[in-house]
Amino acid sequence: MRSTLHFLAGAEGAPGRSPSEERPSDDEALDAYSRVVTAVARDLAPSVANLRVTRRIRGGRTAMGGGSAVVITPDGFLVTSAHVVEGSRVGSASFVDGREMRFTVVGADPLSDIAVLRADAEDLAPAQLGDASDLKVGQLVVAIGNPHGYAGSVTAGVVSALGRSLPVGRRGGPRRMVENVVQTDAALNPGNSGGALVDGAGRVVGINTAVAGVGLGLAVPINDATRRIIATLMADGRVRRAWLGVAVGPRPLPPRVAGRLGRGSAIEVIEVVDGSPADLAGLHPEDLLVELDGIRLEGADDLQRMMTVERIGAAVKATVVREGELRAITLTPGELPE
Repeated sequence: MRSTLHFLAGAEGAPGRSPSEERPSDDEALDAYSRVVTAVARDLAPSVANLRVTRRIRGGRTAMGGGSAVVITPDGFLVTSAHVVEGSRVGSASFVDGREMRFTVVGADPLSDIAVLRADAEDLAPAQLGDASDLKVGQLVVAIGNPHGYAGSVTAGVVSALGRSLPVGRRGGPRRMVENVVQTDAALNPGNSGGALVDGAGRVVGINTAVAGVGLGLAVPINDATRRIIATLMADGRVRRAWLGVAVGPRPLPPRVAGRLGRGSAIEVIEVVDGSPADLAGLHPEDLLVELDGIRLEGADDLQRMMTVERIGAAVKATVVREGELRAITLTPGELPE
């Protein structure tokens, strides 16, 4: 495996060697690629489950749905996409070894598209979680799902883009952007949502969530933020977030204010929800939010990152530009309604 990764990483050759000597031959490179993909598929297949769920739809009828999930503990905890189990609390999970078992939805967070399940088992094969922050564009990744229960689906490709954002949330409910989504050209087959995106070392670096276009897929990254969400869902069954009740977008600062602050942008309040914490604090549409609790705001994601559970009910100072003048406003975030 070490030589395999050496070929794929493009390690520097020894001094004095010609470029042709430094690079593996086509046959060697193909063999190295194949060894990585087959090893990852072999090691991860027992950790990826096929899910079958039923959900109620209009008229009192039920509909069948499905997807994949990744085992994260031997005693039955699995991670999948929240949209895979939306509207359902129970279902069945099957594995490549032929086992089939019931699962319950421990908790789902539509605003990160992550859900945690608990299966009736004590001896499952957990996958190793990696860190998507270490990924590089062009790096080999393998998408593993289990759309059929007893035969896993494996596709391979490369990381084609990093730093993308994905809008998520329930229909008709709050919406949010998942940041730093991983884009890959490893094809996502039907039923692969909730499955694993894996690096060449066999570590899960993302949860496959959506098809972004012909030949492109998106995965929610496994990083520090995702790990906290998973741990919170395992412990509490839900993720609490702070909420101001505003829709915002980026906006250049007026020249005079920009010169005074030494920066050129802030976020504009586009809409204020009636009765929300922002409304009660006197925030108005067209106000420009410059800082919150001393932290600069230049994009909607800056505000989003600050809306953590610790800020619920805690008064914070906001710096606002209104009618070309800087003003101070005190805001007390509430809890984001489910």
